[in-house]
Amino acid sequence: MAIVVNMPRLSDTMEEGTVAAWLKKVGDKIEEGDILAEIETDKATMEFESFNEGTLLHIGVQEGETTKVDELLAIIGDEGEDISALLNGGGASTEATTEEKTEEATAPVAEEPSEETTASAELPEGVIVVTMPRLSDTMEEGTVATWLKKVGDNVDEGEILAEIETDKATMEFESFQSGTLLYIGLQEGDSAKVDELLAIIGPAGTDVSGVASSFSTSVAPAKEAPKAETKKEAPKATPAAATAPKKASAPAPTPVTADGRVHVSPLAKKLAEDKGINLTKIQGSGENGRIVKRDIENYEPASGAASAGKFVPSGQEDFDEVDNSQMRKAIAKALTNSKFSAPHYYLSVEFDMENAMSFRTQFNSIPDTKISYNDIVVKACALALKQHPQVNSQWFADKMRLNNHVHIGVAVAVPDGLVVPVVKFANEQSLPQIGSAVRELAGKAKNKKLTPDEMQGSTFTVSNLGMFGIDTFTSIINQPNSAILSVGNIVEKPVVKNGQIVVGHTMKLSLACDHRTVDGATGALFLQTLKGYIENPVTMLV
Repeated sequence: MAIVVNMPRLSDTMEEGTVAAWLKKVGDKIEEGDILAEIETDKATMEFESFNEGTLLHIGVQEGETTKVDELLAIIGDEGEDISALLNGGGASTEATTEEKTEEATAPVAEEPSEETTASAELPEGVIVVTMPRLSDTMEEGTVATWLKKVGDNVDEGEILAEIETDKATMEFESFQSGTLLYIGLQEGDSAKVDELLAIIGPAGTDVSGVASSFSTSVAPAKEAPKAETKKEAPKATPAAATAPKKASAPAPTPVTADGRVHVSPLAKKLAEDKGINLTKIQGSGENGRIVKRDIENYEPASGAASAGKFVPSGQEDFDEVDNSQMRKAIAKALTNSKFSAPHYYLSVEFDMENAMSFRTQFNSIPDTKISYNDIVVKACALALKQHPQVNSQWFADKMRLNNHVHIGVAVAVPDGLVVPVVKFANEQSLPQIGSAVRELAGKAKNKKLTPDEMQGSTFTVSNLGMFGIDTFTSIINQPNSAILSVGNIVEKPVVKNGQIVVGHTMKLSLACDHRTVDGATGALFLQTLKGYIENPVTMLV
C-alpha cells in the first residue's frame, strides 16, 4: 500500500520547509534509512530519511520549492502502483512522525526565500527571483556586505554570490546551481527586509526589467545584465552557513591595479577608513584577492604598531557617522522592548571573597586546571536557581514557565555589540567543564562562529564587567528570562571582622528582576542562597 510522506516538522518552531536537494528520483528503490532529501528549516538544513521501503512513486515538492508542515512531500509504494486517488486527495496511510527521529543540525542555514510575491506565470522562462533570506531566527532585515559576483557573471553551483550581514553574524550566500546573474536589487552596504528583492538569476540575455519593477525596494535601481550567450536556467540560490573568517595579521601586499587602485569592497573600504587601517597592509580573502568586510574586522596590526585616534585640528568640530549594524539594531530592539515592557527592580549585595580567592588558588593548583571567578559565579547561580525556580522562570503573555532545567546565558562583548551564548544544564557541570564551555563559546562569539542553537534557550543570564574594573552596575533583563545578575570586580578594602578593621576583599553584585514573576522577597532569598555558595565555594563540590 502506498505511503504518503508529508513535510516533517524538523524543529520546534518550524512551520514550513524547503527542499534543498532530492537524493532520490522517481522510480528509485528506497530502503529504510535511506536519505530521501535535504530539507531547509528555519534553523538548519537537515537530512530527511525514509522510515519505509518501496519505490519512490511521486515527488510533490521540487528542489527550491517550499511547503507547509504536513503537506504532501512524496509518495512511496510498490513499483507500478496506481496513486491517482492519492494525488486527487484520496485517503492514504501517512508516514509516522519524524520529530523524535531527526537530529538537530549544528551549522546555521537559512530558510529558502519565498517566491510567492511573483506569480510564476509572470516570470520569463527559467528566471528565478532571489529574495533576502532569513538567516537567523530573529532576523528581520539584512545588509549586503559584499557582492562576490556582478551582473552578467556566470554563476556555478556552490559559488558564493554575496556576503550578507544579519543581526547575529555575516554569512555567505551561495548558489546551489548554475546560471547567470541578471539583476542586483540591493547594492553593497544597503539593507532590505526579509523576502524583499535581492537578485534575479536566469538564462543569459533575458529581459527582467518588468520583473524587477514589480518589486518595491528601498534602494536605487540596480543595473541590469548585458546581453550574453545563453546559459541554462538557475534555480533559486540558497544561503549557506557562516564560514570561519581568515585572520589578516602579518599580511602579504594586497593586489593593486595598474592605476594604483586596491581591490576592495565599498563596505570594507568604509570600515577601514573608520578604523584608520591602511588597506595596502591587508591580504584580501575575497575573490581574486579582493578585500572584504571580514578582512577588516579580523585585521591585527603588526606587534609594536601603535594605535592613535583620528587627528582633528584644535578648535575644529568633527564627527563620524557609522551605520547601525544588523546586530546593533537587534540589540536596540530587544533591550528597548525589555526595559519598557518588564517592570525592572534591582537588588544589590556585597559578598566577602576571601574564601573564594583561596578556593580558586587551590583549585587551579591541580595540573591542567584553570577556573575563573566568573566560572564560580555561574556554577553558584546554577545551584541556587535549582532551589529558587521562580527566579529561573520565563514570562509569556498567557503563562509563566517555571524551568526545572538551568541554562545560563553568559553575556559576551563582540566588536558589533553583545551576544549571549548559553551554557546548557550548568547545574550538572563541574567548574572545569563550565570554564571550558564559557571559553569555547566566547571564542566562537568573537569569531562569529556561534550557531543559533548556542544562543537560545537561556533561563537566566550573568553579565560580568569586573575584568574592566567596574565595581557595580545594573543590566537589562534578557527576555523572556525573569532575572539577570550583574557582577562587578573584586576590590581590596578595609572591612570589619570580629570587631576589628582588617584588609579584606569584596565583590558587589546586582540582581535585576522582572516584578511580574519575581517578587522582592523571592529575589532576596535567591541572593542569600547565592551568598552561601560564593562565600563558601567548597559547598558547591558536595
